[in-house]
Amino acid sequence: MTQQKCPEVSADKFASIIGSEQAEPANIVIFGASGDLSKRKLLPALAHMHRWNLLGPHSRIIGAVREKWSLSQWKTYVHDQLLHYFPDAVLNPRSWMRISDKLELVVGDLSDPAMYEQLAKTLHSEDGRKNALFYLAIPPSWYERVAANLNKAGLADESEGFRRIVVEKPFGMDLDSAQSLNGSMQQYFSESQIYRIDHYLGKESVQNLMVFRFANSVLEPLWNRNYIDHVQISVSESLGIGYRAGYYETSGALRDMIQSHLLQVLALVAMEAPVSLDADDVRDEKLKVLRAIRRIRADEVDQVAVRAQYTAGRADGVDIPAYRNEKNVADDSITETFAAVKFHVDNWRWQDVPFLLRTGKALPERVSEICIRFKAPPHTLFCQQGERISNNELIFRLQPDEGMLLSMTAKQPGLATELRDIQLDARYGMDGVGLPDAYETLFHDVLLGEAGLFSRADEVVESWRVVEPIMQAWSEKKTIDTYPAGTCDVPGLDDLISGCEGGWRDLCSPPHEH
Repeated sequence: MTQQKCPEVSADKFASIIGSEQAEPANIVIFGASGDLSKRKLLPALAHMHRWNLLGPHSRIIGAVREKWSLSQWKTYVHDQLLHYFPDAVLNPRSWMRISDKLELVVGDLSDPAMYEQLAKTLHSEDGRKNALFYLAIPPSWYERVAANLNKAGLADESEGFRRIVVEKPFGMDLDSAQSLNGSMQQYFSESQIYRIDHYLGKESVQNLMVFRFANSVLEPLWNRNYIDHVQISVSESLGIGYRAGYYETSGALRDMIQSHLLQVLALVAMEAPVSLDADDVRDEKLKVLRAIRRIRADEVDQVAVRAQYTAGRADGVDIPAYRNEKNVADDSITETFAAVKFHVDNWRWQDVPFLLRTGKALPERVSEICIRFKAPPHTLFCQQGERISNNELIFRLQPDEGMLLSMTAKQPGLATELRDIQLDARYGMDGVGLPDAYETLFHDVLLGEAGLFSRADEVVESWRVVEPIMQAWSEKKTIDTYPAGTCDVPGLDDLISGCEGGWRDLCSPPHEH
């Protein structure tokens, strides 16, 4: 695992750059605190926030675990994980002491009401308020039971301070289960208390997309069907499924990425300007986009959706076994590790503009980006008959090298009139300060009560409704196409983009070499 290094910059300078606001003191309770998500993401994010004074000074980090740990063992566990994932937080004895002082522990079974009664007694009060954030870093099958027990113990009641509950994806496994889970959660917590997290929306590039669109006037006249040929939203991962096979076998690429992350990004690209930055105003506009997505009929799934599964190969210098040979994967599995879908948004702005979403494991490179490809000029003066120039592209790069790239056509220096592509590259580095991690951003927003980057119940339901016909059609097929790990040789992928100018972007090259 790559260790996170903290830049040499003062907390005051960092705060001035990111425009941060210190949250109220709160009890931050992590259910599943000994799990993988906690050690890899949540604990490092909280340590970063503590370092930059984004946590209230009297906040507590309360681990809720099944292990029969003592408080000392919990602190040792946190120390060891931070040493691996964010060493600067613990190598400085003073820094570690301040984090250690915030740690509390509750031990018990998630189904035991006594555990929640103990948790209620553990919550600290600051100025008469017992603010609490409950983070469910646990399997989704436990969400309803934990929410019910929190409510029964009086921990959903906001009379003594805010009470907010954060749930990870997947939020349901299909339309029916998502609707059922929404109803169950809303029995115990109000919708305003529920934060359905999507870490993609916490990424700096995704957040900047809305600013770039609505804080600048230059793009608005072009941001429509008259000038944009199509949009590509791509997430390519070079690793295989690894330790996530147990989850992935029941999910697949469509559920894991497209239903949640990529449809949310599509909504941000296509939405109209909200009347304000109030969370519901933003989410209202995203919901309009999801509702406008053209419904896919069962008999056209093969024309608008592609799936495949990787076989043995080599990606990014690493040998990768076939997906079916991974641990906890069935020998005859038809779970897709690659999925691509062509959507259309039926409204005045986007009618007949394809939105192509693709994502996969064991591909040549780790790249996530949004590509807005503009139409070619109606008449080109500078090309011989039969020749064409490259389409202009606006790229929002999510990883690596977060930033924006605008591709234009210019004259090659010299006496002849020869053309070349040039790139205007704007990266998001901040004056020597690393970008906040998505989980830091989202944790901070929950503590502040900012819900704009979190999915509302109706958004979740609508996104499941969009992909349900594809899920149904694929479930009826007993075979699946394959591609060698480390390649993009997915059958049918080129057919999917047929009719779109310029074809698929090559995700294997650095952004400035496209």
